[in-house]
Amino acid sequence: MYKKLLAEFFGTFWLVLGGCGAAVLAAKFPGVGIGLLGVSLAFGLTVVTMAYAVGHISGAHFNPAITVGAWVAGRIGIGDVLPYVIVQVLGGIAAASVLALIASGQAGFDVVASGLASNGYGEHSPGNYSLAACFLTEVIMTCFFLLVILGATSKRSPAGLFAPLAIGLSLTLIHLVSIPVTNTSVNPARSTGPALVIGGWAAHQLWLFWVAPIVGAVIGGLLHRMLEPGD
Repeated sequence: MYKKLLAEFFGTFWLVLGGCGAAVLAAKFPGVGIGLLGVSLAFGLTVVTMAYAVGHISGAHFNPAITVGAWVAGRIGIGDVLPYVIVQVLGGIAAASVLALIASGQAGFDVVASGLASNGYGEHSPGNYSLAACFLTEVIMTCFFLLVILGATSKRSPAGLFAPLAIGLSLTLIHLVSIPVTNTSVNPARSTGPALVIGGWAAHQLWLFWVAPIVGAVIGGLLHRMLEPGD
């Protein structure tokens, strides 16, 4: 179990550092900024690379919502859920803390004012989307993300060599759609790290980015059990 937990910690760390780091450090870099497309690809690539690196050890969840959904779908036991979630959150916090240290190395950079790629709704949504719109977006995106993960790794699927690619591309697509709405969470650990580092509004709105992804994951897990009973 300790090897699984280490894999989940490092996988979540890489996801948050790579994805949020791309948003904070590279998205608007003068002249060569990677923009929304680049940030979306960065999040997808973090999952692809770490799924290949440690997926055979832990299952490559890197996300409390996916862990809960995997349990609902019958893929993991209840005893794995809490340990996985704890180390995922710790990995997200550690990555956000490292990112804040790196970003602070630039003269005049204000970590709190930057938002550190935090997720938000209302006036803190990138496109000023309402709470209801943000909630619905996170539920649907997480639900389909879990369906892709469970389908790509199903016993009935073709050889799993390409499963990480399908999962990473799915996360890229999710970001392309939902960055303007919530800055894209679908992952409570990804949201918790930046929110706790900068505090304030991000910490106050963090509840949504736990509740909505987990609701979406539960729905996705139930749908998978209906579509592929006994998987």
